[in-house]
Parts: sequence; C-alpha cells; structure tokens
Amino acid sequence: MGVKVGVKVGVKVGEETASGVGPAGLDIVYERLGDRAAPPVLLIMGAGGQLINWPDGLCAELAGHGLQLIRFDGRDCGRSTHFDDAGEPDFAAALAGDLSSLAYTLDDLVADTVGLLDVLGLDSVHLVGASLGGMIAQAVAVAHPGRVRSLTSIMSTHGDRMTPPPARPGAARGVPGPPPTTRELYVARMVAGASAHGVAADLEAVRAVAERAWDRGWSLAGMLRQAASVIGSGDRREGLSRLEVPALVIHGAADAAADPAGGRATAQAIPGAEFWLVEGMGHGFPPGVWRQVSARIAALVHRAERGHEEGRIRPLS
Repeated sequence: MGVKVGVKVGVKVGEETASGVGPAGLDIVYERLGDRAAPPVLLIMGAGGQLINWPDGLCAELAGHGLQLIRFDGRDCGRSTHFDDAGEPDFAAALAGDLSSLAYTLDDLVADTVGLLDVLGLDSVHLVGASLGGMIAQAVAVAHPGRVRSLTSIMSTHGDRMTPPPARPGAARGVPGPPPTTRELYVARMVAGASAHGVAADLEAVRAVAERAWDRGWSLAGMLRQAASVIGSGDRREGLSRLEVPALVIHGAADAAADPAGGRATAQAIPGAEFWLVEGMGHGFPPGVWRQVSARIAALVHRAERGHEEGRIRPLS
C-alpha cells in the first residue's frame, strides 16, 4: 500500500516512504522538491547512489526552472529495502555468462521505477538518469514509453558495458586500496576519489554528502549488486531507435568512469536526440556545471510539455 502525502505546493517537506513498490513490494524512500503543480521529473541515480547524491544546489536550480523533482533511494541503498541476504555478485562469472550470482537484473530496477510512479499516482514523468540511472531511464522508456514524457541520460551508455572501457580505469575507482569498512575510511575514499577525477570539486561538500550517505545506509555489497544487475541486459539501441519522446544525452568531457563515446552512441540511437559534451564535468556534478545542466534539462522538459499538451508527442504504446 502506498503512502498518502499531503504537502503544500512549493514546500520541501523531507523524506517519505513509499511501501509495496513494484512486484518485489519494496519500501522506497523518496523526496519531492518544488511545485507540485509543475511538470514531474524523476531523478534516478547511479550504482550505490542515494537521493542525496543529486546535489541540493543542482536540484534548487532545476526547481527554479519550474520543475517538480522526485529523487529517491533505489533498492539496496540508503533507506530503501536492502538485499543483504543475497551476498556479493561474482563479477568474473557474470561477465563470462554465468548470471546465477546476480540478486536481480536491470529489468527489476525498471519494475521498481515504474512501481514507484504507480504508488505516487504519476501516469507519466520526465526521466533524468545518471550513470546506472541513465541505463534504467533508457530501459523504462523502451519498455514503458507511455510513462515517459522526455528522457535525459547523463554519463551513461546504451548497453550493459561502458563503451569503450574507461580510458583511466584507476581514476574511475578513486584511489587504490581495500574497500572502506568504517565511516572515516569511506569519507576519505570519497574525497580522494573526487580529487582524482581531474575536475574542480567542492571537497567540503563531497565530505558532507559522504558522511550523510554512510549514516543513511551506504552499502558496498548493495552497490556491487546494483552494478552487476546490468550484466546481460544487452544493447538497447534497437529499442531506443523506436522512441518518440524528446531526448537529451549529457556527458562530461573528463568522465573517467564512462567514456563519452558511450553517450554519443546513445544519442545517435535515439531519433532527434541532442548530445551535449560538457567541459569541466567528469563522472559527477561539480558546482560549476549546475546552472548549465539545469537549464538544458529544463528546456527539454518544457519543450516536451508543450508537445504533450498539444498532442504532438505520442509515445508508442
């Protein structure tokens, strides 16, 4: 059963829990920002990313463009349902074709996303996904086109592998060493990783978000299960080629975790999609790009809204 949320338009009221989400019946923690009468935008974060990993400053910029935002903790991270009994996936075996160690697949994450829309009573939304979230957003648009008004895929790719592999794989993981086992080590790893990407970052803000993420329920195993879920999901280009929604693909020029070629290929697969390569952006959202990124996303959303209202954009059913 879903929660009933009564809020005033334009007021941030904090986190809520949606219960019984999707076929798995998950508890999903989410937050709604901005005017409830504004176009709804669902923000989907990458592997291990919590709702707080969408920077508050970026969200404020988006809301300032007249958008309603919903950001959430996906399964296995933050305050949503975790799958700790499943253990960690065997990446080597999965990449070799044995998917038996995977706790769930990309299709399950798609079902979670659509299930959240159902609980929140949203027939259709504008999807904005980052990294793994971009893959989820793409897959939702392909499988459930009637639920999607526009699609923005950020620092992601069209398949179950980053295409081609990262040019600097070490930088993608931050700094070498064993997985962090304490709050102090985790925060230090996140700060060091932000520094290693070669993009100007607000390290104090990175530290503050890392501290909150650990306290809210950061899980290495959960992040690995999320990341492994895409293995075997295949290439989405054929499905993307059938989309009839406005689309924007954004990629950081300095992205060390997902090569920009994967973003460019994604845009080429979607009819009419715009590809934007952002200087000064890696695999994240440094403050210097918030204004530009929010303006581009808002422009797409409002253009899609005009087409939606005029009946010119009819997603395939």
